[in-house]
Amino acid sequence: MLPRFVLSWFRAAPLQREGHDLYIAAVTAARRPVFYAAIGVPDTLDGRFDCIGLHVFLVIRQLWQAQPPGPALAQAVFDAMFGDMDRSLREIGVGDLSVPKRNKRMWEAFHGRALAYGEALDAGDMATLEAAIARNVWRGRPAGEGPAWLARYVRAADAALAAQVGEMLAGRVVFPEVEMAGMETPRAESGP
Repeated sequence: MLPRFVLSWFRAAPLQREGHDLYIAAVTAARRPVFYAAIGVPDTLDGRFDCIGLHVFLVIRQLWQAQPPGPALAQAVFDAMFGDMDRSLREIGVGDLSVPKRNKRMWEAFHGRALAYGEALDAGDMATLEAAIARNVWRGRPAGEGPAWLARYVRAADAALAAQVGEMLAGRVVFPEVEMAGMETPRAESGP
């Protein structure tokens, strides 16, 4: 018989599966073509990180405010995200010594964005939310109606997820589609 501490190495961390499932749902929602083709989220490594981060933030926000085990599950979602970021950096060829530094910068960026988005949502301040989205997702580049549309989507998604906390505690979440959020899909900005 193996000692108890050895057996614990083979058990998954509490809520790890649910956290991973919620993270995958957020990634799936963030990869919808509407964000890139219709509203112009930059289809770059940074743009995809920001869109994924925005969706993960929405999940974590609801879980953090929930009764236990909500906060622990929020941590499991965060851990799943940054475990995936670590693997992704290694897959694209970032050297082993650079991965922790880059992961730390991404964590700091995510944390700053989460604070800005959360404060704007809590205050019901759509102008501040839109400005934070423009600054972070589009990096201040011209974005047309994209930031306003994404801010409305974030508000609608936040409300939809608030009604799903019980499902999220079981590792399930459904992000609203554009039509479910009561918004018309914007047309992509066309060049000259």
